[in-house]
Amino acid sequence: MRRVITYGTYDLLHWGHIRLLKRARALGDYLIVALSTDEINEFKGKKAYHSYQERKLMLESIRYVDLVIPESDWEQKRSDITKYEVDIFAIGDDWKGKFDYLNELCEVVYLPRTEGVSTTKIKRDLEKSAIRKKKD
Repeated sequence: MRRVITYGTYDLLHWGHIRLLKRARALGDYLIVALSTDEINEFKGKKAYHSYQERKLMLESIRYVDLVIPESDWEQKRSDITKYEVDIFAIGDDWKGKFDYLNELCEVVYLPRTEGVSTTKIKRDLEKSAIRKKKD
């Protein structure tokens, strides 16, 4: 069995996330998603719309995802790879090169981002829409 792990916040779940999860799962037989906790998001300067528990519930309902674990420390990747006997670390190519050091533990794969969609873009579009509605 080939185990794959990926990391992310997965806030405002969208089709780009689904495509990434589907492609990550296709690399192996079992997909683990390390989901950023609210605390690590705060540490990173991010604010998720949905709580960790809500985001976890959504991810667990996706057929490509076999296990969701908390990402509570930026440095836990090495221990996760060892603990879960991971064969492939998969992440979006916006991180290209950042995790090459993990190649000593497993294969590192950078997956192409889905063009035209991101959580940041969705948040910006919602803000613009809200501003337009206030003006009307």
